[in-house]
Amino acid sequence: MRVCSLLLSTARGRDPASMLRSLAPGLSNGPVPLAPADTWRVRILLVDDEERMVAALRRGLAAEGFVVESATDGTAGLQLAQHGDFDAVVLDVMLPGLSGYEVVRRLRARSNWVPVLMLSAKDGEYDQADALDDGADDYLTKPFSFVVLLARIRALLRRGAGARPAILSAGDVQLDPASREVWVDGAPANLTPREFVLLEYLIRNAGRVVGKAELLDHVWANAADVAPNAVEVYVGYLRRKIGSDRLITVRGVGYRLAA
Repeated sequence: MRVCSLLLSTARGRDPASMLRSLAPGLSNGPVPLAPADTWRVRILLVDDEERMVAALRRGLAAEGFVVESATDGTAGLQLAQHGDFDAVVLDVMLPGLSGYEVVRRLRARSNWVPVLMLSAKDGEYDQADALDDGADDYLTKPFSFVVLLARIRALLRRGAGARPAILSAGDVQLDPASREVWVDGAPANLTPREFVLLEYLIRNAGRVVGKAELLDHVWANAADVAPNAVEVYVGYLRRKIGSDRLITVRGVGYRLAA
């Protein structure tokens, strides 16, 4: 994964303002706004496996007055986030151990609503939608500006850590990506992991006809190795659990989940 092109300078002896000017040339002719003086009370958890980025961001955030702790894998990051008293978490998506998606899902499943800003070189719309649906509060793609990162963190801190569960719904079918729970007309439905992913994709596209090839691409990681009738089989399984009238077959085209 490419290291952020606008990382803080590693040169010693440089004051925070000059370091920020090197990151954002457009600010070189004017004053650089720093964080409020009381940021020493704000604790930030940084989880990223790029050690150079972690070191640079730790220096930059510390220079702004934040108290920073860090982890370089998802498992350690989850442990720290669960048991540390953090005001915000900056979390990479692609991590050893547990992905950033899984970390934020597990936090939300435990009703931990610490504000989470996810970082990733993945800039696809579904990548960002997955992160936000899983419970992240914001998403920033790499490479990024340190000035923008600071602004995003300050915005999260202003919002606070109120409970903001992300529940997807289509009609009377509800799905919680964080807790991996599904309800149909208020009653819980027990889905297998594959059925859950299939339903999640259909809910995100509720009311639209979704073709078999599209489902293979987004629900199965290795579509080339999947049997041709896999979609039909799992659609049948899903219908038995959510009701056949909610998942409609459009002959020769695909499937549509009633919105």
